[in-house]
Amino acid sequence: MKKLLVVVVMAMGMVTANAQNKIGYINTQELIGFMPEAAKADSELTEYQNSLQKQGDDLNKEAEEKAAKFVEDSAKLNPSMKEIKRSEILAMFQRVQNYNQEAQDKANQYAQQKFVPIRNKAMEAIKAVAKENGYTYVLDYASVIVGPPGDDIIGLVKKKLGIKDAPAAKPAAPGKIN
Repeated sequence: MKKLLVVVVMAMGMVTANAQNKIGYINTQELIGFMPEAAKADSELTEYQNSLQKQGDDLNKEAEEKAAKFVEDSAKLNPSMKEIKRSEILAMFQRVQNYNQEAQDKANQYAQQKFVPIRNKAMEAIKAVAKENGYTYVLDYASVIVGPPGDDIIGLVKKKLGIKDAPAAKPAAPGKIN
């Protein structure tokens, strides 16, 4: 009988503890898209990517011009000079290929540099709202397939960040973060 009483008391304690958990949900990508800093960072990232692309295009154009000149002049060149020019052109196309990979890496680093502080600001606001409103758990919609009922707290977090709701407002698409 004593064991049964202990089990019942423990079970009631767990039910009471579970009843006190308040769960909220938020789509962090959507929230970040609404933040004015994200739109600015996304614009700067696009500008940076375009700059890198232009440099890559210029480098590629130069390599193609050298290749075309080689084809045009190859009949006039002796075999050793042809080999030297061919090696130069191959090296130049290799440089173009390497540049494209470097440009992608630079763009990813730039995106990280721009979006990590914005994401951190969003996370701090989410944590503050959770604490202020008694949420024990806040889950990201992107991570939850099935979960217990809870509240969508994006409105509370937007208010905390000072983001005004505009009719038919579409969030800015945040840059790609790997």
